[in-house]
Amino acid sequence: MRGDPPRSHMKIEIRKTRPGASLPVYSSALAAGADLCACIGDEVRILPGETAMIPTGIAVAIPAGYAGFVYARSGLSVKMGLAPANKVGVIDADYRGEILVSLYNQSGQVRTVAPGDRIAQLVIQKVETPVFEEVDELPDTERGAGGFGSTGR
Repeated sequence: MRGDPPRSHMKIEIRKTRPGASLPVYSSALAAGADLCACIGDEVRILPGETAMIPTGIAVAIPAGYAGFVYARSGLSVKMGLAPANKVGVIDADYRGEILVSLYNQSGQVRTVAPGDRIAQLVIQKVETPVFEEVDELPDTERGAGGFGSTGR
């Protein structure tokens, strides 16, 4: 029997900013994202077409050269119509405030978020921060300036 593959040795320091906060948890051995949970005292109702800022009760110290990305949980998004309003939230390495998830209700029904609900997932990824250099011309490619749909022949 094969055991679960080892996780990275990277450690992310987390500070709880609210009582009852949960640390992010990977729901399966190969999950890329760790679940973020709602840290709220009472249920939050989100009307159709509205957005609610849901606190997670945690702040993180992401190492330089990395960023945290807050993605939708597929089940919550597909089944309930709740997904981050900004589609993907970016947590910079120098941010030390509480992680808030802006949940947008794209369904036609009132949706409820309860204390402790898994509301999003956090993925930590290496990022490059290149130096941008202005030039007069860019190198040619086969595609060139072809835009939306230009490669789908």
